Amino acid sequence: MEHKDLSDKIFLSLTGHLAADWKAKMDEINALGLETVALFLEFFVNSERPKIYEALAVSPIKNIPLIHIKGDMTKGELKYLCELYKYPYLTIHEEHFGHLEKWEGFYQNLYLELNYDNSFTRNIDIDRIGGFCVDLSHFKSAEEKWSKEFEYILDKRSKKDIFRCNHLSGYSYKDNKDVHAISSLKEFEYLKTLPDFIFGDVIAIEVFNSISDQIVYKKHILKLLADVY
Repeated sequence: MEHKDLSDKIFLSLTGHLAADWKAKMDEINALGLETVALFLEFFVNSERPKIYEALAVSPIKNIPLIHIKGDMTKGELKYLCELYKYPYLTIHEEHFGHLEKWEGFYQNLYLELNYDNSFTRNIDIDRIGGFCVDLSHFKSAEEKWSKEFEYILDKRSKKDIFRCNHLSGYSYKDNKDVHAISSLKEFEYLKTLPDFIFGDVIAIEVFNSISDQIVYKKHILKLLADVY
């Protein structure tokens, strides 16, 4: 069996909720001279985003392969980020299909992350956008429930070209839910159970832990997946 090399597909990420979170990670990024990271903007208030953009512009970062955007972001913000960072995958939630028109011109850059609550929005049409960003822990939770989201993804499995990117966090077997503050490497064990078709070209680590922690997690994840994919 020929194994995939995932080392160039799994990316550290700038994540958080508060200004202190992104500033701490940016300090690590600058100290390490990192040129490529993914970016999760979902939980930052809109007044923080310009500050994040300014900090990124003077950092070593040259490439951002995936950005998890927020519903209140403007088309101008998407244009700025896409032009500066080589048109990354822009990941969205189900509810964003209610106002896709505000991002007209960027539909093919948008990739859908599904939840696992067994509640499926009727206006979702994956053919309107670039494809899926399968959140790996969400998929595992949805699989355990055999939810509507799981069935929707499973029905599309033959269309490999729409499975382009992923969010990667931890998973709790006990609670059947995603884990974004990692306390044990065992929270990544679920990755060995996932089907090959959901893995895309860009896999962004989505945890709130530090960049230095993420480096450790990435090494562990690569070992976990080495004999599977």
